[in-house]
Amino acid sequence: MLLTPLEQFQIISLIPLTLFGLDFSFTNLFLISLLILSFFNLLIYFSSKNNSFFFIPHIWQVFIELLNELVSSLLYDNLNDQGEKYFPFVGLIFNFIVLVNLVGLIPYSFTVTSHLIITFSLSSSIFIGVNIICVKLYKLHMLSLFLPANTSFGLSLLLVPIEFVSYIFKPISLGVRLFANLMAGHTLLKVIIGFSWSMLILENFMSYFHVIPLFLIVILFGLELGVALIQAYVFTILTCIYLNDSINLH
Repeated sequence: MLLTPLEQFQIISLIPLTLFGLDFSFTNLFLISLLILSFFNLLIYFSSKNNSFFFIPHIWQVFIELLNELVSSLLYDNLNDQGEKYFPFVGLIFNFIVLVNLVGLIPYSFTVTSHLIITFSLSSSIFIGVNIICVKLYKLHMLSLFLPANTSFGLSLLLVPIEFVSYIFKPISLGVRLFANLMAGHTLLKVIIGFSWSMLILENFMSYFHVIPLFLIVILFGLELGVALIQAYVFTILTCIYLNDSINLH
């Protein structure tokens, strides 16, 4: 049993490995990420085997089609027909975050997105990729991102620094939002579970009241499940918005 609420977020070295003074150990974080990516690839492979993906729908095919349809609708709502070529990129992000968040709800598993280094690396990679697309399309004209249309010179001296700072903070807010929601929810669940267990092991009439926190656990678990799905949706839709801002300059 975990001793503290934060112990569930500890990165454990499963296979220690050090090369040239650098730590390349195989950790539980890498293991969960590898298993999720492998599961998703196998899911797509067996769903499309013998062309059954097109003719005989089954539960896994329906699951994949629902996820893809959601991503496709997000891209079309933000980028119209231009979003079609970005479907593999955005779809992979959404599916990975959804599966990671759902696996994190399994007891004694590991939540990859509860670590700021992971969410910030993911958001920073998206931010860099979006800027590369913008530079490729518009070259130096991309600097118009920091200057709203029809702005006077005096007002632009104030707006440009504000727009620049807000633009730089986009990947930070994107990564911190996902990290904070997942970590706070899992910590709260652990605290309630520990409180319920402490009441259960009492040998007096107070032990009967453990039903109350257990009831709260069911409610919080449903709430945390909703948060896991909503945060993946929010992360994806913000990615689509950032893509739209870079492709369609104001």
